[in-house]
Amino acid sequence: QVQLVESGGGLVQPGGSLRLSCAASGIIFSLYTMGWYRQAPGKQRELVATITDDGTTNYAASVKGRFTISRDNAKRTLYLQMTSLKPEDTAVYYCNGDRRTLMRDYDYWGQGIQVTVSS
Repeated sequence: QVQLVESGGGLVQPGGSLRLSCAASGIIFSLYTMGWYRQAPGKQRELVATITDDGTTNYAASVKGRFTISRDNAKRTLYLQMTSLKPEDTAVYYCNGDRRTLMRDYDYWGQGIQVTVSS
């Protein structure tokens, strides 16, 4: 059974920092492109950042320079270090694992975790 479990969310003041974690089980973590997505109330889910199996990263323009995605394959854990947080970063953050093979595509999501940036 595949599980992606996010942790580390919460309430933080503008300008503050948080680190999200996503612990994976049931998949060969090192083979997956992992990503963070977010969904604010009334908005569509959007990409925040991704990291491929070889460590290549990609960021949404809105978070570039403020957020850092990383992974620890030995711990099967994905991270998102968020700094200089803004109220517009408030959203439910989701962990995603994606792998494309010749036979099939694999796409898994965590349950999401709330991040609220407010004074």
